[in-house]
Amino acid sequence: MPRASASAAQYALPLDWSAAGDNDPPLVVGACNADALRYLAQPSGWPVRKTILAGPPRSGRSLIGRVFARSSGGRVIDGPASVTEEAMFHAWNAAQDGGFPLLIIADSGPAEWAISLPDLRSRLATMPVLHIGEPDDGYARDYIEAQFAQRGLAVGTDVADFIVRRMHRSHATLERIVTTLDAASLAQGRPIGKRLAGDVLRAAGLISDDLVDQAGASA
Repeated sequence: MPRASASAAQYALPLDWSAAGDNDPPLVVGACNADALRYLAQPSGWPVRKTILAGPPRSGRSLIGRVFARSSGGRVIDGPASVTEEAMFHAWNAAQDGGFPLLIIADSGPAEWAISLPDLRSRLATMPVLHIGEPDDGYARDYIEAQFAQRGLAVGTDVADFIVRRMHRSHATLERIVTTLDAASLAQGRPIGKRLAGDVLRAAGLISDDLVDQAGASA
């Protein structure tokens, strides 16, 4: 079952996360995804029965899609390239005719997709596009703490703060930070503290002290 992050309490989880699987990773709710989640929580109020969730890789978009499908009874297409254009066309029409919501997950809005069927292209252009942004500081801290808690590892807030101030801001980087530190802690038999995090993540090119200097200069 997903573990709600600290920021999730601020946003009040907007989907029915009891529909998530036991092996699903933690959900972190923050400024980067809260608006999209609120919209997905109320498909009965959608102006059209179809929408697109666009976000960067590793941003939790597939997890959100799985929970949406289970809780709404709708259909999810996880990536435009995962089905044929004809199948996507029929799914769009089925949502229009049958009233079941359709969610398409993608990297970007449909204007950037390579769609050859004119009728499908015109239909996709009518769909609202929800966006997941890159992680802000609060989201990044909550993600690091939630991921390690799921692994049964205690990582102090000071460690998360140390990492967040020095990391390149992306969902993919967050995931790599967690997996890299988990592996290093196991291999070296050391707890995850600032010293281990600094040594391992600097060597892996996942954090840079220059980013702290830049943040201070722009403050």
